[in-house]
Amino acid sequence: MRKNQILSFLLFIAVTCCYGSVLVPFHQKSLTYMGRVERVGNQYAKIFWPGTSVTINFKGTEIKAVLKNGKEDTYFYAIVDGNENDIRKIKADTIESSILLASGLKNTNHSVQLFKLSNNTSYTYFYGFELADGSTVLNAMPLPKRKIEFYGNSITAGHGVDVLPGHDDSGNPEYFNNYLTYAARTARHFNAQYSCISRSGIGVMVSWFPIIMPEMYDRTNPEDSTSKWDFTQYTPDLVVINLFQNDMWLTASPEHPQFKTRFGTTPPDVPTIIRSYQNFVKSIRTKYPKASIICVLGSMNATEKGSLWPGYIEKAVEGLSDAKIFTHFFPYKNTSGHPKVAEQKIMADDLIDFIDKNIKW
Repeated sequence: MRKNQILSFLLFIAVTCCYGSVLVPFHQKSLTYMGRVERVGNQYAKIFWPGTSVTINFKGTEIKAVLKNGKEDTYFYAIVDGNENDIRKIKADTIESSILLASGLKNTNHSVQLFKLSNNTSYTYFYGFELADGSTVLNAMPLPKRKIEFYGNSITAGHGVDVLPGHDDSGNPEYFNNYLTYAARTARHFNAQYSCISRSGIGVMVSWFPIIMPEMYDRTNPEDSTSKWDFTQYTPDLVVINLFQNDMWLTASPEHPQFKTRFGTTPPDVPTIIRSYQNFVKSIRTKYPKASIICVLGSMNATEKGSLWPGYIEKAVEGLSDAKIFTHFFPYKNTSGHPKVAEQKIMADDLIDFIDKNIKW
C-alpha cells in the first residue's frame, strides 16, 4: 500500500470512529457536579469521593461517558431521568474509553446522572459525555437550595451495602454502594445537594491505616496532603458526622500497628477521647459557622447496649455549648457485618424523622 493510500485509510478510520457522536467536555458549563472534584486544566476532572456525581441534560437517544480508572476498581450508577428503576451500573476501565450509559431512548429531553458508588481509595478521570449525532445539550437545571454534607466511615461510604445477607461482608469495590446509604437517601429525600466525605475504616483518633479524619477532611484529593479543598465552594445548611465506630474497635486493639503509632502502649483516656471528638467538631464549625450539625453514631456495635461511645459524643457536644449541634444515635442493628440495603434504609428513615423534628432550614 502506497503512502498516500495509507494516509487516506487512516483518515477514513479516524473519521469513522468519531462520526456519529457529539463530545460534551467535562468543563462545559451545562454539566452539574455535586461533591468535591479536582479539575485539571482542560484535560479532565478527577472524581475521588463516594457519592460524587455529574449530571447532564440533553435531547437525544443515546449517551456515553468517557472515563479512565486511576486506582482500584471503580463503579458508578448511571441514573436516567431520575428514575431509580432505570439505573445501569458501570465500571470504569484502566484505559480512556467510552462507556455506554443509556441507549434506545426516545428522542426527547433527558437527564443522566453519573454517580460514584465506590470508596475514596479509588479515583476516576472523567473527560466528558458523548451524545449521539444530532443530540442537543440542554441547560443545566438549577441546583437544589438545600445542602447537606456527611463525614463518616464505612457505614457512610457504603461498604458492603450490596453484599447479600448471609454472605461474606467483603470490602471489595463491587460491593460498595453509596447511592443506597442512609446518607444519599437522606439527601434525596430532602431534595438537597449532597457531599460525602467518607472512607471505610477511618476514625477520629485512629484508623485501620495511617490517616485519620481530622487529617483528611479538608482535602480535595484524599491521598494528597497538599490538595486543600476550598470550603467556600460549598457551604452546607446541615452537616452529619458519623464517626467513632473504628475508634471503638482500635482503641481496644493494642497490638494493631496504628494503635502503637497513635497511642504507644496506653489507650487514650476518657477526657482525651471526648476532647478529640470536640476538636474535630470545632474544625467543622470553623468552616461552617451557620450550619446545623448532627453528631450521629451507629448502627453497628458502637451503639449496642452498654457501649460507652454514645456517651462520649454526648459529653463532647455538651461541652461545646452550641445550640445548633445535636446528637442522635441509630439503634444497634444486631446483625453481622456492615449495614446492607434494608438496614441503610432504616437508618435513613430514622435520620429523616430526626431532621424533620429538630432542624429548621
